[in-house]
Amino acid sequence: MLNVAIKAARAAGAIINRAALDVESVRVSVKQTNDFVTEIDQAAEAAIIETLLTAYPGHGILAEESGSEHGAKDSEFVWIIDPLDGTTNFIHGFPVYCVSIALAVKGKVEQAVVYDPTRNDIFCATKGRGAYQNDRRIRVAKRTRLQECLISTGFPYRPGDKLKTYLNMLGEVMSQTAGVRRPGAAALDLAYVAAGYSDGFFEANLQPWDVAAGSLLVTEAGGLIGNFTGESDFMDHGECVAGNPRIYGALVGTLAKYSKFAGAGDKATVRQAVLDTAGQGAPARGDGETAAPAPGKTTLKSKRIKAGDARPDASPPQSPPDAPF
Repeated sequence: MLNVAIKAARAAGAIINRAALDVESVRVSVKQTNDFVTEIDQAAEAAIIETLLTAYPGHGILAEESGSEHGAKDSEFVWIIDPLDGTTNFIHGFPVYCVSIALAVKGKVEQAVVYDPTRNDIFCATKGRGAYQNDRRIRVAKRTRLQECLISTGFPYRPGDKLKTYLNMLGEVMSQTAGVRRPGAAALDLAYVAAGYSDGFFEANLQPWDVAAGSLLVTEAGGLIGNFTGESDFMDHGECVAGNPRIYGALVGTLAKYSKFAGAGDKATVRQAVLDTAGQGAPARGDGETAAPAPGKTTLKSKRIKAGDARPDASPPQSPPDAPF
């Protein structure tokens, strides 16, 4: 089964690589604000589904673009597919995106492939047999102190994603680590955790096809993965944290209060922290966000400064300190 999944991923990758040669000609549609789909997503998904169902016609399909439209409806074997994770990166020519394919048997992921077509890297795993990058066995990083770790994440990009709450959470993690990165493809982020290239990962507002394959890579590489409170049955929870056991535990300790499953006390603490960060005493809306600024107040959106402009009373420019990330 793993070989068939790899074949399907490579077929999708070939479509993506051909399109990347002239990405400006690719037709792009908007599913919702800042959420894009291209004809390449659809063509890659069709190639994957055709390959999988030719080999296993009795299996089910759960795919990002077509949902459960294809395949058997009552099978215990379900392929979970993201044909192009990192679509926004792809349409901008930013070479961080991947194909993600997982097989769940009775709800548990047993086969996983994440394919990076720009680097021709195959990350794969079979339950109980370890995780691999191409032909090399991979393991999670060995660091045990959070302040030495490089952590990857994803930023909110849709209306209603509670940006201010997320920035508080991000600030906490940044202050405790050596650096935070936002590559823009969750499946590849998890593959990099499994390979030890980064030490941990966290993100909210995720779908099963974003994390299914990556979750098996992480656990087969010796790591742990779950929701922000540490629950391992997280696939449909919309939030994810991963790392080696020590770093996973440290991240859960920081992130648990931001979970949708956190207790009322923790949620109240987070809401108050958002208000304190806002610094203007703006009333909370009840969802962890603050109200919009009063009309007429200067905001980042309403004030534009041309490059090279300077205030007359500005002090002479100073050399910036080295960034901690």
